Amino acid sequence: MTFQGTMSSQQPIVMYGTSWCPDCRRALRVLQQHGAAFLYVNIEEDATAADYVVRVNNGYRSVPTIVFPDGAILVEPSNAELQAKLVG
Repeated sequence: MTFQGTMSSQQPIVMYGTSWCPDCRRALRVLQQHGAAFLYVNIEEDATAADYVVRVNNGYRSVPTIVFPDGAILVEPSNAELQAKLVG
């Protein structure tokens, strides 16, 4: 689990991913470019997180799965989809 960004009173974005996933690396770059506070969780190292990803994705280990403080979830978003959510 890795936290990046500035600590604030608001909950961070949580991104579930894997080390081998190119879409995860791309989404991480977008989050970093926007200076978003986020927590990265590698589902290969966290069985509870892997179970959560499978549950919210109807039985699939789809990554990246990105959970926002408002409860919204983006799964395998494009750069444009992720940027749109980040800028509100």
